[in-house]
Amino acid sequence: MIPTNFWLVESFMVLEKLTFNVKFAYGIGQAGEGMFGTGLGFFLLFYYSQILGLSPGLAASAIGLAVIVDAFSDIFAGSLSDHWQSKQGRRHPFMFASFLPLSACFFLLFFPLVTSDWALFAWLAIFTNLARTMMSLYHVPHIALGAEITENIEDRTALVAYRQFFGNIGALFALLLFFLVFSPFFRSDGAEGRFVPDAYIPWALCVAAAMAATIFWSAWGTRGVIPFLLKVEAQPRASILTVFYRLFSDFKNVTKSRNFRFLFTGVLVVYVMVGVTGTLDIYMFTYFWELDEKIIIPVLIAYAVGNALGTFASVRLFSRFGKKACLIFGGLCWAFFQTLPVVLRLLEWFPDNGDALLMPLLVALKVIQGFSTAQANVGYGSMMADVCDEHEYETGRRQEGAFFAAVAFSAKATSGFGAVIAGWALEFIDWPVGPEIRTAADVAPQTLLNMGIFYGPIIAGLGFISVLFYTGYKLTPARHAEILVALGVRRNALVDQSNGNAD
Repeated sequence: MIPTNFWLVESFMVLEKLTFNVKFAYGIGQAGEGMFGTGLGFFLLFYYSQILGLSPGLAASAIGLAVIVDAFSDIFAGSLSDHWQSKQGRRHPFMFASFLPLSACFFLLFFPLVTSDWALFAWLAIFTNLARTMMSLYHVPHIALGAEITENIEDRTALVAYRQFFGNIGALFALLLFFLVFSPFFRSDGAEGRFVPDAYIPWALCVAAAMAATIFWSAWGTRGVIPFLLKVEAQPRASILTVFYRLFSDFKNVTKSRNFRFLFTGVLVVYVMVGVTGTLDIYMFTYFWELDEKIIIPVLIAYAVGNALGTFASVRLFSRFGKKACLIFGGLCWAFFQTLPVVLRLLEWFPDNGDALLMPLLVALKVIQGFSTAQANVGYGSMMADVCDEHEYETGRRQEGAFFAAVAFSAKATSGFGAVIAGWALEFIDWPVGPEIRTAADVAPQTLLNMGIFYGPIIAGLGFISVLFYTGYKLTPARHAEILVALGVRRNALVDQSNGNAD
C-alpha cells in the first residue's frame, strides 16, 4: 500500500524570479546525470568487450534488457512523483532517496566479481538495470521540478541551460578524470590505461562519489522552493494494481498531445544516434583516427566547450529566432558535422592519421558541432515545459513527471538504445575483442572502413529525418503566452474558491 492523490490543486504559488543559488543548485544536479551517461555511454561497452573480452553482441543484449526496463521505470518515476504527497513536496523525496543506491550500482558495473562470459552478461544486465532504475527515480523528478519552479519564460529556459551546462561539465569531468589521472597512472607494458582493467575501478569509485555529492547538493539546494510548488489533496491509500493502472493512464493521457508526440519522436531519433556515435567514439578515436590520449583530450574538451558556449547563447538565440527554429538548426548541424570528417576521410580529402592538421581540424569541427547541438538540447527541454502548460490548459492536469519521464527516457536513450545499436553493429562487422586489440593494425582494414561508414554517413543521415518530426510541432510563442494567461486566471479562481470554502 502506498499513498496516492487527487489532481485537485490546493495551492499553486509561482516564484516570479529565481535566485542564482536556486538555478545553480538545480543545474548542478545534472552533473550526476552527465557522469552517469558518460560511464554507460562512452566507457561501458568498450570496457566489457575490449577489456573483459565479452562479445559486443552479448554486451549489447544485456544493455538492451536494461533499456526495456528503463522505459517502464521512467514512466513509473514520473507518475509516482506526480501523485506523491509529503512535507518535502512531490519531487524532493525521490531525489534524496536515490543518490546513494545509484552511486553504488554505478561503481559495481565497473567492479564485476565474475569472469565467465555468461556471468559477465548477467552481472552487466542486473547492475545496468538497477543503476538505470535508480537514475530514473532521481532524474525524472529532478527535471520535472524544473518545469514546476517557474513559469517565467527566461527563467525556464535558463534552468534548462544551467542543467545542460552542468550535464556537460559532469560528462567532461568523468572523461578527463579517466584520461588525465587514472589512464596515465595505470599505463602498463607500453599499453595506455584505457586497455588496463585496474584503471577503471578507482575511476568508477571517484565518479560514483562525485555523482552522489552533486545529486545531494541539488536536492538540498532547491529545498527552499518547496512551499511554492503545486500541492494536491490526498486520497486514501491505494493498492499496487491501482498505482500501475494510474501509471499507464497517465502515460496514455500525455501521448494524446500532438505536440508532445512530434517533439518526443524527433528528439528520440537524434538522441539514439548521439548514443550510437558516443558509444563508438572511443573506438573511432583509438582505431579509426589513431589518436593517443594526449590528442583525445583536446577533442573531448572541444565538444564540451562548444556545447557550453552554445548553452549560454541559447537564451538570446531563442528570443531572436524562436525555440523551434533553433531546435531544427541544432539537429541539422549535428548530423552535418557528424558526417563531414568521416566522409572526407573516406574520400581521402582529410589529413592522414598522425598529420599535424588532424587534431586542429577535429577540434574545430567538434566546437562547432557542440555549439549548434546545444540549441537543440536546451530547446527540447524548454519546449517540453511549454507542452506541460498546454496539457494543463486542455485537461486540467499538471503532469510534469509524466512528460519529463519521456524527456528522461530520450536523454538516457543515448546510453541505452545507442549502446545496443553500437554493440550489435560491432558484432555485425566482426569487430575483434580483447585487451590485445590496441591499434588499427590489429583490425582488418575492411572492418575499420565499415565502422567509419556506420559511424558517419549511415547514422548521421538519419538525423535529417528527425527534422520532419519537428515540423509537426505547432505550439507557437504567441499561443503559449495566451495559455499562460488563461492558466493564471483559472488558478486564481481555484485559490479564491478554496479560500471561500475555508471561510
